[in-house]
Amino acid sequence: MLKRILIFLFVFLGYAVQTWAQEPAKVNEKQGAKAKAKADERYNEYSFSPAIDIYKKVLDKGYVSQDLLKRLGNAYYFNAKYEEAANVYKRLAEAFPDETEADYFFRYAQSLKSLGDYDGAATIMAKFKEMTAQGELPSDEDYLAKIEENSGRFTVKPFDYNSKYSDFAAAFYEQGLIFSSDRDTGNLARYRHTWNSKDFLDLYKVNADSLSQDRVVKLKGDVNTRLHESTSVVTKDGTTMYFTRNNFLDGKKYKDQQGIIRLKIYSATLIDGEWTNIIELPFNSDSYSVAHPVLSPDGKKLYFVSDMPGSVGESDIFVTEIIGDGTYGPIINLGKNINTRARETFPYITKEGVLYFSSDGHPGLGGLDVFATKITFGKFDEPVVNVGKPINGNQDDFAFILDNETKIGYFSSNREGGLGEDDIYEFTENEPLVLDCIQEVTGTVRDRISNEVLAGATVMIIDEENREVSSTLTDSNGNYVLSLDCSKGNFVRASRDGYVPAEEYLNRSYGKPRIVDFYLERDVVTGGFGDDLAKLLQLSTIYFDLNKYNIRPDAEIEIQKVIVAMEKYPSLKIKVNSHTDSRGNDAYNLWLSQKRAESTVNYMISKGIAADRLQGEGFGEKRLVNDCINGVRCSSDEHQLNRRSEFIIFE
Repeated sequence: MLKRILIFLFVFLGYAVQTWAQEPAKVNEKQGAKAKAKADERYNEYSFSPAIDIYKKVLDKGYVSQDLLKRLGNAYYFNAKYEEAANVYKRLAEAFPDETEADYFFRYAQSLKSLGDYDGAATIMAKFKEMTAQGELPSDEDYLAKIEENSGRFTVKPFDYNSKYSDFAAAFYEQGLIFSSDRDTGNLARYRHTWNSKDFLDLYKVNADSLSQDRVVKLKGDVNTRLHESTSVVTKDGTTMYFTRNNFLDGKKYKDQQGIIRLKIYSATLIDGEWTNIIELPFNSDSYSVAHPVLSPDGKKLYFVSDMPGSVGESDIFVTEIIGDGTYGPIINLGKNINTRARETFPYITKEGVLYFSSDGHPGLGGLDVFATKITFGKFDEPVVNVGKPINGNQDDFAFILDNETKIGYFSSNREGGLGEDDIYEFTENEPLVLDCIQEVTGTVRDRISNEVLAGATVMIIDEENREVSSTLTDSNGNYVLSLDCSKGNFVRASRDGYVPAEEYLNRSYGKPRIVDFYLERDVVTGGFGDDLAKLLQLSTIYFDLNKYNIRPDAEIEIQKVIVAMEKYPSLKIKVNSHTDSRGNDAYNLWLSQKRAESTVNYMISKGIAADRLQGEGFGEKRLVNDCINGVRCSSDEHQLNRRSEFIIFE
């Protein structure tokens, strides 16, 4: 857990102290005059905290807005006041459930965890995961650029033993291969990607070291039948094979209630050169399919594909432990990082623990594409990478296998130019895939009010468990550069002494560089004569509707913050300057702006501020904040920026 020590001083200082008068005997006349002049210059200087004390008092008065709750919750959270933060975030989540961003649910969960409410934290964290786990679908530009980056790493050529029928799903066996084909049946296996496989497929082997011209032969024994056999894997000692076969009853294909012929996985034992002792695996079913077995590098786990209950999509990849004596461990779904709502199928695992599989749910080039991901410590949350061209194209590409020592492998495809309906292709890996998703994040940290850059600000990457991953300091220009694991969600947080930290959540993406700029708010700001109190308090601008001068509900909450500051400083006096846009004639706009100023002043008086502490003046369209002058066409939003009030300190 990230340890933070965030100390914020929320202090109202009052009038500047005239230090020259404290010890007059020790100050000569010249020094005294200089000090008095300095004090006179800043005689009306105030220090304002735009965070907890003002927001809380406005909330206590019954004025609630989403922005107010967000700011107050963050002020508590970043000041390590987790009980108060949890209460405010709870109120925010309940009052604005659909409008509240995921970041606030994360901070809410962390606050509850800090209070020891682990059940509550888990519930809120589940909401956060729901909002962020899948994230936005990547744009075509993003994922196509990533695929292009991975392309060109393989050299592909046709398999020497393809036929005019369907040949696919090669598996390493001894010095050669085992693969599936319907070459001796005369049928075309057009349904090999669905569970309803109607054609007759058998298992064949290629003896690469054989001197015979007929190197492709059917496997001997009981493994091949009049049914459909495909996708196999053999144990390291060569004595046990797992393979896929149609579900059958009394030697015939068995259709379930939906009319679908399901698939099952069987094991076979090699005895005297023949595969016999065929045994159905215990987790097969007549109501769903189990197919495409593959073994882990140590041979202790069996991966397979199924559409069993609990699947994420049309077909998912699962894993189980091989205990022995025909028993297996719990069936585990590889999870939503790998399995999508579509099809994941044809898994294969290298000795280095890289899982290759085919999918039409992850972003690809068309049909089934081959993807890769690392499996570390039994977890399946590493980046999923499209292996790119020429392995993948706009047709179905599947059943990828690779020998990491020879760098030679095989995959299947129904791409144009093949001999049959499906063909096996041989490839050589020339350059390994980059499976880590590294993304560069850059930006600038600035003061929100002055816009000046902040050198020496700390910027850090925080993961979804609230652990610091990396950090850096901004340079003399306020710039920073960091890298993160873009396969996961991360927070980028900026902080600096005297400022309220800010952070932004970055969902998983495809590694395209990101720019995240921060505009930090001071925890204490100092102002005096001529300053706009609204800016010092970092208020949302007080806007008015077109041709109206009544106080809008959103403006009322912001004005309440000004009132709280004036209650804190009984000597503070404010002049309300109000403005219009350029539409309408000058005289009307001057009148309307004066009415807006009077409306604001009268509202504040009605809330208990003495009239002699307030002034109001309308300036019409004389002080526009943009170029929307007479004769210039502007949008409604652009005109809105000019219909505003300011709160100027005048004493």
